[in-house]
Amino acid sequence: MGFGELELSRTFEWRGRSVAWERLGEGAPVVLCHGTPWSAQLWAPFARALSEEFAVHVWDMPGYGRSSKEPGHAVDLGVQGELFADLLGYWGLTAPHVIAHDYGGAVSLRAKLLHGAEYASLALVDVVALRPWGSEFFRLVAENAEVFQAQPPVVHRGALESYIGTASHRGLSGAQLATLTRPWLDAEGQRAFYRQIAEADVRYTDEVQDRYPELALPVKVIWGADDTWIPVDRAERLADAIPGALLDVIPDAGHLIQYDAPVELAFSLHRWLTAEVGRWGPAGSGR
Repeated sequence: MGFGELELSRTFEWRGRSVAWERLGEGAPVVLCHGTPWSAQLWAPFARALSEEFAVHVWDMPGYGRSSKEPGHAVDLGVQGELFADLLGYWGLTAPHVIAHDYGGAVSLRAKLLHGAEYASLALVDVVALRPWGSEFFRLVAENAEVFQAQPPVVHRGALESYIGTASHRGLSGAQLATLTRPWLDAEGQRAFYRQIAEADVRYTDEVQDRYPELALPVKVIWGADDTWIPVDRAERLADAIPGALLDVIPDAGHLIQYDAPVELAFSLHRWLTAEVGRWGPAGSGR
């Protein structure tokens, strides 16, 4: 394990899947949700910093990071949304503060709107939530998943590093790139990487995006101004669709805002959580 990475020593068993998770700190509950092709490790420094004041829960979606990657298990957004609602119940969290990035946005929104999950507040950071999303690369993989899964490892590694590198506006360090690519480099990870892309489908956001005006909770939308994966105009549309949502656009940051603008993102999240916990009090804590 590289320096600074999270251990994720606990597991939640769900429909044959093993979900790796960890809790850090004490206080009002905060849940961090990652996206694709990331893992909880993208949130590692934020989780540690926030754990000084909050009970921070991190987890890897099935098919990602240290969670199970069985070929026969679906890993689409529909499955992830159901699982997240059940995971909150397993943790005993009745109203956590949820912070979601990328796919984690769609997962948390589906859990809320379709599966009865309740949050004290929701921060949506460069999230998948509105059509259109999914690149030409996604479509190419969906049509040729078995071919991509069978690539020689060196070819896969080159494609993976190139693809992930485009998510950063400022450029990734060697250590950052290693953290992001590590779960996908062995044979199991390579198959899982292309499987989760092949199962991407805009219908999972289509099913909920017309319901965003129903969201009756505090929501903050945070976006990198230079996000080329999900352009900033989606942030404005999303904030407009959710009653009372606040919008914070961070300059000189791309989709990997955690690496491009960590200080600015940390301040934005801390201000948000401090204000919302002050409103709600330290309720909803569980495991």
